[in-house]
Amino acid sequence: MKVYTVGGAVRDALLGLPVADRDYVVVGATPEEMVAQGFVPVGKDFPVFLHPQTHEEYALARTERKSGRGYKGFVVYASPDVTLEEDLRRRDLTINAMAMDEAGKLIDPFGGQADLRARVLRHVSDAFVEDPVRILRVARFAARFADFTVAPETMALMRRMVAAGEVDALVPERVWQEVARGLMQARPSRMFRVLRECGALAKLFPEIDRLFGVPQPAAYHPEVDTGEHVMLVVDWAARQGYALPVRFAALTHDLGKGVTPPAAWPAHPGHEAAGARLVLALAARLRVPGECRDLAVITAREHGNAHRALELRPGTLVDLLERVDAFRRASRFEAFLDACASDFHGRPGWEDRPYPQAERLRAALAAAKAVDAGKIAQSVAPEGIRDAVRSARIASVARALKTEPL
Repeated sequence: MKVYTVGGAVRDALLGLPVADRDYVVVGATPEEMVAQGFVPVGKDFPVFLHPQTHEEYALARTERKSGRGYKGFVVYASPDVTLEEDLRRRDLTINAMAMDEAGKLIDPFGGQADLRARVLRHVSDAFVEDPVRILRVARFAARFADFTVAPETMALMRRMVAAGEVDALVPERVWQEVARGLMQARPSRMFRVLRECGALAKLFPEIDRLFGVPQPAAYHPEVDTGEHVMLVVDWAARQGYALPVRFAALTHDLGKGVTPPAAWPAHPGHEAAGARLVLALAARLRVPGECRDLAVITAREHGNAHRALELRPGTLVDLLERVDAFRRASRFEAFLDACASDFHGRPGWEDRPYPQAERLRAALAAAKAVDAGKIAQSVAPEGIRDAVRSARIASVARALKTEPL
């Protein structure tokens, strides 16, 4: 029985990056032998075990044979006679198909180290076509390793997979899992560019794909193209280290511009309301978690109003704060401001411009929250409480901002 460190741990060690998780492959063992040594079986589809002390994962060397469509359509064969090279051959990319033995010797049968040096994402074998999740993984690795390119032959293979309908068999939860991980990488835009280049974006995210080629007013958007703008926005959010809900909101804030009639271009009247509806539909289709969905919806619907915060009267500001539920959801309100700031800065030449709208909205919220709603409720009839509280909040905001309470 031989144990090898495999996959991402080897890749990241060779790149000089911190190794977060280690995976191991065991060659020459049976499940019974693993259990006899105290390993705990956890694999549902193939033999995977947890180490009795470290709880790290150890998988028996295995091969896979395609048996149906999608990423679950496989027959797995695990046996003591499966070699390490056979196990590595079924992996997605050469940079993930390396192993290291217990003495630290590198095993690299498919040229992964050379591809690391060349900064290339290349498939290991034609078995790549058997699992459509690998398209998403390649795109995610492009987002993580921003200076890597996808090998032309790998991109061609991915295009053939899309044309064959393989991505249509992906389940929503797996798509979201990979996209969420891609959004948290250094340059999320590269994930969507790779998906677009191979044709998968139009299949999985048609709402985003159709933004490319849609113009916006050049005076406010030097990049003009809406799709390019969204890529700049999501990358700006990533550079700030924002959380996943903010990055998802940044990605989807302008979906409504994709359905603007061309006769109205480059203007996009009503795109905010249309965008909110599209975000809801996309989130339902991919089963996006509620925290991400809700922030994305209010960002799509209200980002234009946030950008106009310096022009809005106190009454309009209070109404905006109520619509985004700022009085009850302070942390989400801050996330909303981060998403709006990402939209503002995600334009060439606008990266370092001040965004005083955020501070004005914070000041308005602080003034409005200073109103003692409970005290007002004790002094007016029940049916008049809402209007009385609103009026008091507007007056408080007007005093704080030194403007007329209209």
